[in-house]
Amino acid sequence: MPDSTPAEVGPEEAKELLVAGAYLLDVREPDEWQAGHAPAATHIPLGELEHRHGEVPLDRTIVCVCRGGGRSARAAEALGSLGYDAINLAGGMRAWAAADLSVVDATGGSGTVI
Repeated sequence: MPDSTPAEVGPEEAKELLVAGAYLLDVREPDEWQAGHAPAATHIPLGELEHRHGEVPLDRTIVCVCRGGGRSARAAEALGSLGYDAINLAGGMRAWAAADLSVVDATGGSGTVI
């Protein structure tokens, strides 16, 4: 049986993929998103992804992110099973913020990862 574990990238590689046209999908809960997210991210909570995956483009690499990497790994695996080129951001938004990459809140101000 093939390994269904999705590929992973760190925050710097994820940023490079985004510059090259990848799609950043944040699968955290609404309160987490509102407190702080990557500016380029699109928000679809993991619990809604099964019904909303049609909103995710099939023609781009999808970088999935959550707080620490667990939920986003499940999202990347699920999207991969549906034919998406989906990868996981290892360490999630905590790693993104630790790499001094931009985090904004729901109003566009300086955000925090909760």
